[in-house]
Amino acid sequence: MATYKVDIPIPAPKDSDGFTSALKVVIAATVYDVPVQYAQAPGQDSAALEAPRDHKSLIESNSIVRFCSKVGTKPWTAPSNDVLKDSALVEFEESVLSSLVKSNADEALKLAQGLIAKADLPTSETPSPASIVLFSRLYDVATKSSLSEYPELKNWFTAVLGSSWAKSGIEKVAALTTVNKEKSSKGPKQATEVLETTERVYVSKLRDGIGMKVPKVGEKILPVPGEKNILITSALPYVNNVPHLGNIIGSVLSADAYSRYCKARNYNTLYICGTDEYGTATETKALEEGVSPNDLCTKYNALHADIYKWFEIEFDHFGRTPTDAHTEICQEIFLKLKDQNFLVEETMTQLYCDKHDGFLADRFVEGTCPKCAYDDARGDQCDKCGQLLDPLELINPRCKIDGNSPVQRDSKHTFIELDKLQPEIEEWSKKSAEIGKWSSNGRIITESWLKQGLKKRCITRDLKWGVKVPLEGYEKKVMYVWFDACIGYVSITANYTKEWKKWWRNKEADIKLYQFMGKDNVPFHTVVFPASLLGTRDGDWTMLHHISTTEYLQYEGGKFSKSRGVGVFGNSAEDTGIPPDVWRYYLLSFRPETGDTQFVWKDFITKNNSELLANFGNFVNRLIKFVNAKYSGIIPDYTKGITDPSFFEYKDNINTLLASYIEELENCHLRAGIEKVMSISAEGNRFLQDNKLDNNLFNNFPEKAAAVVGFGLNLIYLLSAICYPYMPATSQSICQQLNAPLRSIPETWAPEDLLPGHVIGKAAYLFSRIDEKKEDEWRNKYGGKQEAVVKDDKKKEKAKGKKGAKQAKKDSEGKKAEVEVREG
Repeated sequence: MATYKVDIPIPAPKDSDGFTSALKVVIAATVYDVPVQYAQAPGQDSAALEAPRDHKSLIESNSIVRFCSKVGTKPWTAPSNDVLKDSALVEFEESVLSSLVKSNADEALKLAQGLIAKADLPTSETPSPASIVLFSRLYDVATKSSLSEYPELKNWFTAVLGSSWAKSGIEKVAALTTVNKEKSSKGPKQATEVLETTERVYVSKLRDGIGMKVPKVGEKILPVPGEKNILITSALPYVNNVPHLGNIIGSVLSADAYSRYCKARNYNTLYICGTDEYGTATETKALEEGVSPNDLCTKYNALHADIYKWFEIEFDHFGRTPTDAHTEICQEIFLKLKDQNFLVEETMTQLYCDKHDGFLADRFVEGTCPKCAYDDARGDQCDKCGQLLDPLELINPRCKIDGNSPVQRDSKHTFIELDKLQPEIEEWSKKSAEIGKWSSNGRIITESWLKQGLKKRCITRDLKWGVKVPLEGYEKKVMYVWFDACIGYVSITANYTKEWKKWWRNKEADIKLYQFMGKDNVPFHTVVFPASLLGTRDGDWTMLHHISTTEYLQYEGGKFSKSRGVGVFGNSAEDTGIPPDVWRYYLLSFRPETGDTQFVWKDFITKNNSELLANFGNFVNRLIKFVNAKYSGIIPDYTKGITDPSFFEYKDNINTLLASYIEELENCHLRAGIEKVMSISAEGNRFLQDNKLDNNLFNNFPEKAAAVVGFGLNLIYLLSAICYPYMPATSQSICQQLNAPLRSIPETWAPEDLLPGHVIGKAAYLFSRIDEKKEDEWRNKYGGKQEAVVKDDKKKEKAKGKKGAKQAKKDSEGKKAEVEVREG
């Protein structure tokens, strides 16, 4: 029978995970009579088993216990039902008890008491794997407690503690986890493991010019003529709601990923966003909550900012629209359009409330639907039949504020004559779409608007909350929110820096403007906003270069709904306990770039366990652990073996993937980019596997081992750079473990950034396994009334009939441009 090599972590005090891991493995090897050779492994945090002849390696202690129970000369055998029960107990220790022992010892003992009372675990001389695992996990905390409150646990633990296998295991582990300062060597000359007996000195040896440029605190980001200057905006989230995952991936997260990519390429990059706060919807929401619009906006601006901060979305400035700068810039553009004869005044018939002396916006009117007779329809749409409405169509209309019956009155309003500007918009958009490589749905929606022919569009409203119209006779009117909202990008930049014109009115710097949004917002960014800038005749405005749009992210086959409790909203993602990087990875992997995509809990868990943990995390953790264990964290001289011709294939493959990654990201293809990251990680795993990095390679082929380590660590450093746009915290954790700064994304890669003699940090897990049982728990928690809603929608659609459904869709599309379009 083959002899197995077992690495024991040192130093490993009794209350450490390293001691627990070692105790499990040593007891299992003893009990099941597995021939092993123990070796101390400084810097390692858990025991590991290797079979050099078979090139087998296990680094998880529970897996090693199970393995020993099968391969030893005294294997554990039991009926299938007992085997299943034992496996469940091992799983319980791994997923629940291991973390609870550290965070709440009393709760852990209470839980163990109930478990032991029901499980009827044997205390014989051939214990089950679960007995070994549970005893080892509880050993430290149980020996520190009297256990008087837990009689069943006390009886079981005392019996096990008195067994020969437990005594023997504890004695062996106590000896093995003691640091030996001197180590003798006999036999043929082999590589020598370095044992750390003093505090590690972190020597830094890095190639020059590889770091990411990070602005100093307080330093404003400004464009530099002759360099790449990238201005990025994401659609301003409307302030009166809580964003759900679809809103987040649709704009702010997508823009953040691209912004981080540009910064990792060391482009001069500014990412601007903020809350869109004016308009009818804000006044309506404030009325419902009984607060002023300003107080409502302050509340939701902070809520949005907190959510985006948790998701690691890093704006250079996150502002808001109700500012002096916003008013000043909006009014200046408005008056220039008037001076250039692109504004015209017309009269509109609206509903007016005599009781509170004001015109009523569509959403402030309620009444009976003329289509289906629903008596609580809104002025813009009926919630029952879904038809878009004109408030003048309502039967028995009433004011939402005071219930009074409104009357019809004429009101003067200002329109922007988009029809006059259509030839210029067509010429500009065609050129911009081609040079900037707009996303396909951005092109299609813009071309559709232009094909139908642009019409003059009302840009004023009879409201109190908004940018005041700077015209005589308009004292009680404000600008239409979709006229001023896009100007918010400019005003928020002006609130970031007094030199805002260097970003927005600077032809010399060749600034490229990238804008991210859901498809509903496209025409306002490709038609209305550009028309407003072109119509000023200033001639120096920074115009859209690339628009990146998304379709819809659905939730488990249906729609997100806050009122129905369906789907994950920004402020509830944190409650799952899953780190932001996992959410970012999943959402960007399923970004709805060319069609609708689905958020599915099963896929979410699979992505974490099979891709992040098993692929990416395994490659990084395995190698950094090895270098800490065998080289005490010091990168060996890999320069002699790095020219091994067999390495060329891996390097070429990596550079091919890297070139593809850069091409995809330059064109804002974020989903394809993240696929390339995982392909490069998989190439790293293949490299380690093919070169059989293990104790045999380290002991007998030290030059080759050093080359494999040098190549692999430098590849990990590359991964830290290319994953930065998607998983910034993971990138920073890798850099911390490598004792290196954030790396810029190179044009091509060679394993020469981390030099021989550089000292890396200790290993740390990047990801944790998610229990598959969480799928049902989370689906139930965030499912709301989804199933009932879907069934109800199907019944309605069937009742309408195909003809009615088609007509409703046609009516909706025809009127879409006339209503306030919001994300989500």
